[in-house]
Amino acid sequence: MTEPLFKRLAILGLGLIGSSVARAAQTTGAAATVIGFDQDEDVRAQASALGFLDETAATAKAAIADADAVILCVPVGAIDVVVADIADAVKPGAIISDVGSVKTSVAKAFAQLPDMVHAIPAHPVAGTEKSGPAAGFASLFDGRWCIITPPDGADPSAVTTLKAFWQRLGAQVDEMSAEHHDLVLAITSHVPHLIAYNIVGTASDLEAVTQSEVIK
Repeated sequence: MTEPLFKRLAILGLGLIGSSVARAAQTTGAAATVIGFDQDEDVRAQASALGFLDETAATAKAAIADADAVILCVPVGAIDVVVADIADAVKPGAIISDVGSVKTSVAKAFAQLPDMVHAIPAHPVAGTEKSGPAAGFASLFDGRWCIITPPDGADPSAVTTLKAFWQRLGAQVDEMSAEHHDLVLAITSHVPHLIAYNIVGTASDLEAVTQSEVIK
């Protein structure tokens, strides 16, 4: 059997992505022990009942205690607060990463972490329309891309380990700068939405003339 990449993996945030990471890490043996925490007590209770964690912690600091890797599966807007809360409790030498879809702001938040921590942002480009711990599944990342955005000076061995982790979970891994990532995602995700909204808006303006055919 393939050896675990991490002895203790801590996941902060147990929604669709966090619970899927936990399930996949257990299914593939990527981590020997998976510990989870969520700010919502009801979500923690659901996660415990669903059984995809080895341990459910009562606080973020308790979850990351002695963890070799910490993955923040919280909204991008909350990462700064979470990092500030755990910065003084992360194990020296641990890898800390995330799953956010915007990387420049995450890189700035990770700058709060001490130098002896390997802070490497990442973005698994995967998801469904569902949410919550019950929505997660181990194969969510199979064949999907995970983009890793190591900062300048990142430890190569830590980057290699994080890549191997996502590959173990089934993802294809690419590496680029945080700035380039955000440009790529803006073009592939945000711009098409803006175009679609403009098309619908224009059709709505012409509705009286087209008698709703375009809208239909």
